[in-house]
Amino acid sequence: MKIISKAIMLVSLAFIGQSLKAQENHGNITSVKVEESEGKMPAIRLINNPDGTCSFEKGYIPTLKHASTTTFWSSNKTEDWEKNAHPAPRRQYVVTLKGKIRFKVSDGSTFLIKPGVILLAEDLKGKGHSWQMVHTKSWERLYIPLQEGADDLFVASYDSKK
Repeated sequence: MKIISKAIMLVSLAFIGQSLKAQENHGNITSVKVEESEGKMPAIRLINNPDGTCSFEKGYIPTLKHASTTTFWSSNKTEDWEKNAHPAPRRQYVVTLKGKIRFKVSDGSTFLIKPGVILLAEDLKGKGHSWQMVHTKSWERLYIPLQEGADDLFVASYDSKK
């Protein structure tokens, strides 16, 4: 119960006022910088391409907007299949509480997720994505599935493509 209370508190705090600013692209790894800004939470959305590959776009989730969800769960375990390329099992937010994760999408580009940046997994078909932990041994996260057909609330940044 204590971990759930901590997770809810962290998610609540996270949804109050941060925005996304892209840092310079180092090699082919995109990193995002989390800075305080009223009304926005930085986010990266995984999307399917017509050719069956997956790519991503940078943007934000507006704060204080209610997403259509009915459940969530936490995880700090990983299975081998999760680290191999796979599509998302459902449309969902993945909120990192602890850890730094490098995602690789099937178009070859990569990006980093850290606490304060919401991942929106919507790459439901094709080759999908893979990930690995960076300078950490565990990844603590919340999975928050979206209801079927619900608005994901994602707003793409002007420079959303890598």
